[in-house]
Amino acid sequence: MSPTTECRICSGTVTEFFDLGRQPIADAFREPGSTAEEFFYRLAVGTCADCTMAQLMEEVPRDLMFHQDYPYHSSGSTVMRAHFEGVAKRFLTTELTGDDPFLVEIGSNDGIMLKVVAEAGVRHLGVEPSGGVADLAAAQGINVRKDFFEESVALEVLEAHGRADVVFSANTFSHIPYVDSVLAGIRALLAPNGVFVFEDPYLGDIVAKSSFDQIYDEHFYFFTARSVKNMAAASGLELVDVERLPTHGGEIRYTLALSGARTPSAAVRELLAEEDARGLTDAAVLEGFAASVARNRDDLVAELRRLKAEGKRVVGYGATAKSATVLNYAGIGPDLLEFICDSTPAKQGRVTPGTHIPVRPPEAFSSPYPDCALLLAWNHADEIMAKETAYRDAGGTWLTYVPEVRIS
Repeated sequence: MSPTTECRICSGTVTEFFDLGRQPIADAFREPGSTAEEFFYRLAVGTCADCTMAQLMEEVPRDLMFHQDYPYHSSGSTVMRAHFEGVAKRFLTTELTGDDPFLVEIGSNDGIMLKVVAEAGVRHLGVEPSGGVADLAAAQGINVRKDFFEESVALEVLEAHGRADVVFSANTFSHIPYVDSVLAGIRALLAPNGVFVFEDPYLGDIVAKSSFDQIYDEHFYFFTARSVKNMAAASGLELVDVERLPTHGGEIRYTLALSGARTPSAAVRELLAEEDARGLTDAAVLEGFAASVARNRDDLVAELRRLKAEGKRVVGYGATAKSATVLNYAGIGPDLLEFICDSTPAKQGRVTPGTHIPVRPPEAFSSPYPDCALLLAWNHADEIMAKETAYRDAGGTWLTYVPEVRIS
């Protein structure tokens, strides 16, 4: 019988459909030879029989993931910089055109989106618990509160700044298990016609692409239009729009408003119908997903072992948080992957969580080029391929594992 737990959204029964085994904190890159004990937990995901929300079976303490030394910077990718600048400009021409508008961002990171809003002279506030990236935003003149967003914080923001026309969150809302408090805070903070807009990985794309490395400690929920609609309704909010995004391997931008404040778009009805037709959260579909992931894992390890047996040099490209899932689930260590190159200074000179593969700066990739590179940052493939044309010209190949294992 599959393990069960209580749903964090509706208190229904969550039944496990996939176990990725013992996993470390995905962004906890350690000094080589560190003797400090690593934190591990069981990474498993299930779905609620009542509200259909997919969620982790175990919660990792938030302070272990989001802290002063949190290494991810949103501005590190050219593609993501352009994306968030576009988001800001869109808000500035739609939702923020009234008299003295106000925008709040939950999980504002290094301020990449808020910088555009601030430069337009619009009142704003970022709520960011990771001190290091919050400091980077503040140094650019962005208004930031170092805190975890929840109802009590929202009420303090309301008292100090008034109601928000927009509450925005990108790749953050899915990180927060206690959404009841967050949504209560958003409901209190929103202006009567205000919107809560959030972007997060879409379960439909994860299943379709077998992109199992989207499942890691920070991603507690895996949203669908159906589960978001149910979640919103339970909190006095309503799902009024959805938009597909190519970012991070496939996301949905969800727009919520106070119940009855706006008319839901045709896109909402269409996506709900599509999900129902796919049986997206049916047990058979999810079990099929788990089986395809297990095949991908076995194929990936077999390919790495073949390359090693042929005397090929293989390195990793992109020490992403999601790479912790695939490396630990597949048992890939320094014996199969010489090192991983990454542009994030805070990760360089350290080793990967759990598997202890050395992380080196980008210059190491070409000194000399490897025979094959395992693309761990596959969601930035287009940007990376455009940057690494010299590697391809030198005869290098790329090993990918989403949606299946292949060398190109």
